Amino acid sequence: METREIQKLIDFIAQSGLDEVNIETADLKIKVKRYGSAPTVSYSPAAATPALVTSPPVPTTAVTQSAPSEPVAASETASSNLITIKSPMIGTFYRASSPDTPAFASVGDEIKPGKVVCVIEAMKLFNEIESEISGKIVKVLVENATPVEFDQPLFIVEPA
Repeated sequence: METREIQKLIDFIAQSGLDEVNIETADLKIKVKRYGSAPTVSYSPAAATPALVTSPPVPTTAVTQSAPSEPVAASETASSNLITIKSPMIGTFYRASSPDTPAFASVGDEIKPGKVVCVIEAMKLFNEIESEISGKIVKVLVENATPVEFDQPLFIVEPA
């Protein structure tokens, strides 16, 4: 893997909001962790050689774009009676079961306990996320087919 490819991986992780990624193939192992503003990258070929550790700077635009979104959502829910539906796991967020089907929940939709609001793919398994509350979807906080973290806000709901 070339330095350019590693930098692309670091940029992707910085934009996605993930804090840790592990990639392992027959030829190499890569472990990327982000603490604060700069990720730490460990790269080691599969043959047990010492790991190279670098800490390149993260583009500030990626950090500043992803950081404010959660506090804004938190202040919205605090200022009114809105409830946030959060991700119960790490994975990839999907609004529908397939590209050809309509979204499980859109802005303005009424939801009830047990209604599927999205799907999160984790380790090739698609997990249906069901609502635990009744209400109306006010805002969808995550774009389709993007990575999500545990406890990341997904939807803002006005309780019924």
